[in-house]
Amino acid sequence: MGAAASGQLTVGEPGTARIAVDLLGGDHAPAVVVDGALLACQADPALHLLLVGPLEAAGEVLGALPPGDRARISTLPIAPGDRVESWVESGVRSAVLAVAQGTADAVLSAGNTGATVTSAALGLGRRPGVRRPPLAAVLPTAAGRLVLLDVGSSVDPDEETVVMHARLGSAYASVVHGVSEPRVGLLTIGTERGKGDRLRRALPALLAGLELPGGGRYIGLVEGNDVVTGTVADVVVTDGFTGNVLLKGLETAYAELGPPHHHGRPPDGDSPPRAALLLGVRGTVVVCHGAASGPDLAAGIAFAAQLHRRAAIAAMAEMIETQ
Repeated sequence: MGAAASGQLTVGEPGTARIAVDLLGGDHAPAVVVDGALLACQADPALHLLLVGPLEAAGEVLGALPPGDRARISTLPIAPGDRVESWVESGVRSAVLAVAQGTADAVLSAGNTGATVTSAALGLGRRPGVRRPPLAAVLPTAAGRLVLLDVGSSVDPDEETVVMHARLGSAYASVVHGVSEPRVGLLTIGTERGKGDRLRRALPALLAGLELPGGGRYIGLVEGNDVVTGTVADVVVTDGFTGNVLLKGLETAYAELGPPHHHGRPPDGDSPPRAALLLGVRGTVVVCHGAASGPDLAAGIAFAAQLHRRAAIAAMAEMIETQ
């Protein structure tokens, strides 16, 4: 799990956020993670980072910062293991452990999704009723933005899992985006009754009578075009396989052609981060794509800091568990 953190971060003044960053996660780690960490530090003077991974990579961040800012960086060295996989996975496990032990407020990783989800579920624990924590991504739409889940955690969920994901997604839209009475839709291949596979045919009856957090309501079946327009639903639930395929396809299209034209600006005036939040665990865990760039990782770190400062995870949990 790595050595004890050197110069452990302490709880600071209001606004301070301590983010454990997995330096070993991602297709181009650690170099691109170093770039993202530097960008994030330069943009946010109240940000503190716990860099988990090779000391030489952490040293690059320290060396590039002005002396007065270096106190905001702590390191948690990870020694190479017998296998590259075990070494890389130990990075995200150690980052999660830092949150569990209270030496960090949130985790950011662009590493293996399965390892990150498993580490978070075991290291932080799952919320009551959550068997498979989902990854929720936010997509730009013509109407603003939309929460899509699951985007890669549960590739073959059962009905009970998707129902819980609908509740988690409604709480996310309510707490993080301030949506009143979020509209929750089920992604399928057509809006006619009986469309889709066995899972999609079984779910409408379960979702129709479901009490959703934040005054959310199930609005029925939605299709892929509804995800792009954003005029029908604020939250779209699907399995992790379909969600991941859709997410990567739209991300590539938007990168090449530009996102949908907004009729008005999104709630916070900015583009959504290219990062997913792991819902249903007892902590803040943000996951970036393995091919994420430095700016993508910086945005993911900023997103994790924002969630911590707003106590978003606790607010969502309270909304769901007291319903």
